[in-house]
Amino acid sequence: MIGQLFYHKDIRDYGSGNIGTTNTFRVLGKTAGVIVLILDILKGALAAALPIWGQLTPPHYLVLVFGLAAILGHSFSIFIKFKGGKAVATSAGILLTYNPGFFAIAVTIFLLILITSSMVSVASMLGMIIITIWSLYYHDLFLSCVALGLTFFIFYRHRENIKRIRQHTENLVPFGWYYRRHQSAHKNKK
Repeated sequence: MIGQLFYHKDIRDYGSGNIGTTNTFRVLGKTAGVIVLILDILKGALAAALPIWGQLTPPHYLVLVFGLAAILGHSFSIFIKFKGGKAVATSAGILLTYNPGFFAIAVTIFLLILITSSMVSVASMLGMIIITIWSLYYHDLFLSCVALGLTFFIFYRHRENIKRIRQHTENLVPFGWYYRRHQSAHKNKK
């Protein structure tokens, strides 16, 4: 939507073809990428907040249920022939509403893994695993079940990335430890 409105580009025709944040960053740049990131997080956060605003009980569980509906809508949009994003930022938005502390932990974990691996896909998948384990530690069974389901879903949505990781052809962000290591190894071959 941002690509079509402001850049006159259908993002599905460029890069990975995915409508999500990472492809937007790669194809349209930082400004568009940040806007899409914020909108995708808000999509999850606002959907998850509906039961709280509507004073539905018990909001604890319904926050996650409404958030899952946002993930399904994001990943299988009726407006683009049931295609969509990988739901990582939307999942983060749900976590922001459900437990802002967990959200802060998730963002920190994501960034640490991203800085180390230089791969958004690795940071997304490992971040979900760690949040699932963390939720078990805090004895939040419902969040743990939802997080486990989302972990499988996000791994499924990243199956092409997993193939590229195995083949050492996954796209890297232009920063981080692995990127620098990869760049210096590539320069040494020349």
